[in-house]
Amino acid sequence: MFSRRRISAALVGLIVLVVGGWFVQDVLAGEDRNDAGFDVVVLSELPPQAAETWQRIEAGGPFPYPSDGTVFGNREGLLPDQPHGYYQEYTVPTPGLDHRGARRLVTGEEAELYYTEDHYQSFVLVDPDR
Repeated sequence: MFSRRRISAALVGLIVLVVGGWFVQDVLAGEDRNDAGFDVVVLSELPPQAAETWQRIEAGGPFPYPSDGTVFGNREGLLPDQPHGYYQEYTVPTPGLDHRGARRLVTGEEAELYYTEDHYQSFVLVDPDR
């Protein structure tokens, strides 16, 4: 039979492993998430049209659609709450479509850059420098 001491030691060891694994997971996940909880994606991992749109944004245009650069109202409430006018949206063209499609880059006044591929249903935070 197992003694109580062995069972207790095994339980303590198991708890240490679980807590340690949880801590390591949080540390590793922190590298790909920001304080607001968004997944962080490198610009080069997005469709190439996103990088082209970012280059246009950085250059101040020209933009292919009249609505590019207009205020994004964040009506869905998925981005951090900011005053109206804080965010602007830009179309990320989708090859083969004859309309704007669902993909957008959204910029914030503090140089934030977000990407949505599903017309504002979800966002990732984009790191344009990596």
